[in-house]
Amino acid sequence: MTQEVENRKIGIIAGGGQFPLLFVEAARKAGRQVVVIAHKGETDKRVTEAADEVYWVKLGQLGRVISLFKKSGVAETVFLGTITKTRIFRDVFPDLKGLTLWNKIDRKQDDAILRAIADTLEREGIKVLESTLYLSHLLFPAGVLTKNKPSKKQIKDIEFGWKNAREIGRLDIGQCVVVRDCSVMAVEAIEGTDEAILRGGRLAKENAVVVKVRKPGQDFRFDLPATGVRTLESLRRVHGSVLAVEAGQSLLFDREKMIEEADKSGIVVVGVVEQEDGKLIM
Repeated sequence: MTQEVENRKIGIIAGGGQFPLLFVEAARKAGRQVVVIAHKGETDKRVTEAADEVYWVKLGQLGRVISLFKKSGVAETVFLGTITKTRIFRDVFPDLKGLTLWNKIDRKQDDAILRAIADTLEREGIKVLESTLYLSHLLFPAGVLTKNKPSKKQIKDIEFGWKNAREIGRLDIGQCVVVRDCSVMAVEAIEGTDEAILRGGRLAKENAVVVKVRKPGQDFRFDLPATGVRTLESLRRVHGSVLAVEAGQSLLFDREKMIEEADKSGIVVVGVVEQEDGKLIM
């Protein structure tokens, strides 16, 4: 295998959702050959048709991931897609390298786990790149995206939720809070954004405001906040009123369809920018 061919290859460590599929398409348009490490029970099977090479692994098989990448000549990779977080307690099958790394991690939280995996890959000569490579157009835009604009009361709730969401992000608990009337209804934890919205929305009864932000020091190589039609559907089910997301620091999938559904339901969708002085621009 020539050095030129090796440099054309890029790996994906893929979870669920459409992000891996979108990346495959964009990377191939950029002239890259794509090698996907797909996770059983998580990754969309359509990657088999989209990518140049696909290898299926179980959660925790880090040694196998490294071996497959090296065998395929992959020196660069990205982390893309979701892994059901609750599976780490019931459905992980680590190989020796995965188990050794797991036992070294003191905090079993998103950033700690992903950084440890990324560090291990890079020590093995596999560079971990930003997940937005080739897909920066998917970053959440600034401003109000829907016909309806946030009311003064809703803006107050967004500002209140923002401070709380930023704090739970700093603690690496989650990236999203659900509020109403400046009271926290739910904090996202291991269950994920959609479940947090449903739980908090039921407590709020109606008019829940969902605020989703990046974690302080967010590493763009992995775990960017993401929203899409499914997020909107969760909010609609509990008669929520606002989805406020940090602009430029999170991903937005299926934008046109999501905004169309939001307008039908009267839900406000807004990309928020935080200035250096802490003031929020909507």
